[in-house]
Amino acid sequence: MKIYGDRISGNCLKVKWVCDQLALPYDWVDVDVVKGETRTADFLALNPWGQVPTVVFDDGRTLAQSNAIIRYLARDSRFIPANAFAAAQMDSWLFWEQYSHEPYIAVARFQVAYLGKSVDALDPNLVTRGYRALDHMERQLEAARFLVGEALSLADVALLAYTRMAHQGGFDLARYSAIRRWIGDAEAALGLAPVS
Repeated sequence: MKIYGDRISGNCLKVKWVCDQLALPYDWVDVDVVKGETRTADFLALNPWGQVPTVVFDDGRTLAQSNAIIRYLARDSRFIPANAFAAAQMDSWLFWEQYSHEPYIAVARFQVAYLGKSVDALDPNLVTRGYRALDHMERQLEAARFLVGEALSLADVALLAYTRMAHQGGFDLARYSAIRRWIGDAEAALGLAPVS
């Protein structure tokens, strides 16, 4: 399969991490979001939403949306709890990540790290909502090693992607001891070097 992705994107990295962990063979096709490469006619023919990641399977089928992709790739793997209720809890984190976390944490990071906006110039609502998401995660991770109990799941893969880079968008993780501990545990479990 081919993964069309931008290595600065946490959403794309999720897919890479799952493939690497499960030894799924793939070819990575670099797509530069900042240069507008998701808006070309060729790319829009693959994904009319004009977003990365996009996966093209060997049979020609395509799949977009990072959490749908990792959910499909990791089916029947250790990343999805065997217990049906725990799997549903994992799914709830996947949905929450795209609705209540990524739009604030990832957007702030993109604006600061890639568009050159100062942290002080960020929309205050963006910052408030980002900290609200981090607060929610902190409460959960004070009670459990990972987001769904004691084993790493796709919930952790999905939330790790941008949480580990939150400081690049101006978010101060110093007050989040459980999140910092979880980042270290999840990075170790996935064999990732810490983000600077």
